[in-house]
Amino acid sequence: MIGQIIIADRKPYEIIKLLGKGKGGYSYLAKSNDTFVVLKKIHYEPCDYFQFENNKLNSELRDYKTLFDIGIPIPKLLFFNQSEQYLIKEYIEGDTLAKVVAKNQITQHYIIQLFNICKKLYPHNLNIDYFPTNFIVQDGLLYYIDYECSNYSDEWNFENWGIYFLANSQGMADFLETNKYETLLVNGKPITNAFETVVKQWILLKQHCT
Repeated sequence: MIGQIIIADRKPYEIIKLLGKGKGGYSYLAKSNDTFVVLKKIHYEPCDYFQFENNKLNSELRDYKTLFDIGIPIPKLLFFNQSEQYLIKEYIEGDTLAKVVAKNQITQHYIIQLFNICKKLYPHNLNIDYFPTNFIVQDGLLYYIDYECSNYSDEWNFENWGIYFLANSQGMADFLETNKYETLLVNGKPITNAFETVVKQWILLKQHCT
């Protein structure tokens, strides 16, 4: 798709580059005049550990409304096309939280923000995908750039799953270099050995949530 011109909502968008691929689609940086956006093209490639609805775009749209309504910081949805199975959303410029982890620059500031997000999600029986590539840091603030959310379970919540990736800086650096999960996951679960002490300290920060 790189180099293509997409006409959406009567505006031409040039596809600049691939930003990343997730379980549900390919995300591209696109530009219309001087405005950058993200175009997410839905794919239907199989995923061994996650079940989607038949129409992934409908799922994305529903999840966007859910997260927007409860106040999760997410990029604004600008346009969608059902027949072509893509959506266009606001571009949040900045490093991914994964890059911050890889540089060993995680601070209490980010942990507290994530617990504040959880404080909004859990009463609605929801989890999001807490993997650090799904967050962008802009001016010190975290934005969840995916729209995916799912029914809450202790197994996949932040405290038992996502938080361990934040402690594993070398594992995240290896992942960003190789795109392989061996230094982050074992049998689909985060590596916890050597990280329990710092994670216990971080969990105490929940008392500082607003």
